[in-house]
Amino acid sequence: MKLLVISGGRHPYAESTPVLETFLKAAGHQVTVTEDPSVLADSAAMRGYDQLVFNTRRENIADFGDLALPEKERRGMASFIRGGKGFVCLHISTCLSATWPEYHEITGGGWITGTSYHPPYGQYTVNIHKPGHPGVRGVSDFATNDELYMGIAFKEGNEVFITGTATDGTHPWGADRKPKAMQGGMFPLGWTRKYGKGNVFVLLLGHNGLSFQTPEFQKIVLNGVTWAAGRGGD
Repeated sequence: MKLLVISGGRHPYAESTPVLETFLKAAGHQVTVTEDPSVLADSAAMRGYDQLVFNTRRENIADFGDLALPEKERRGMASFIRGGKGFVCLHISTCLSATWPEYHEITGGGWITGTSYHPPYGQYTVNIHKPGHPGVRGVSDFATNDELYMGIAFKEGNEVFITGTATDGTHPWGADRKPKAMQGGMFPLGWTRKYGKGNVFVLLLGHNGLSFQTPEFQKIVLNGVTWAAGRGGD
């Protein structure tokens, strides 16, 4: 398949995106990587791709500038997916931009800056929530080094296939690193949904290069690419 990978923003994409590109190409996909999302507004160019992969953070962030997608790019992206093309959205790529509140209608929810949070990066167990789901084909419970997102937005219509569990704890958070109480529980880490005729595959794992090196993470992403293309079953 021909995949367009959009990268860039406030996250260690210089580590993670090369790993992503490498294992996608090793699986036989044709991969174009760019940090310039203007292609999303070019309908003729977008027709050349089978699928869109986001490993990027697109919002207005201090010290990183305004990376939020302009209106033409938002419309082009929505049209691409709604028309029947696949969308794979990784980690904080679900981040809601203040200029595009409708974005979570595509992703089914995800990160909201100022509302969402997570315990410190570290190793934890990812649990298979729905065995038999195409996203976890060939994958069992596994340990990974990553962030476990909490306090995210979550829409109806999402089919969750993996989760993570955390205990109650108090951890430093925010720019001032003040202690924040984080209530434990089971949290969704991956789901699928429809947006128009398009298949949307969301995976909240994938903070950095080490996270992307987890074999099960790579398998889930590849499963997601297959499923989003309509080739992975129901």
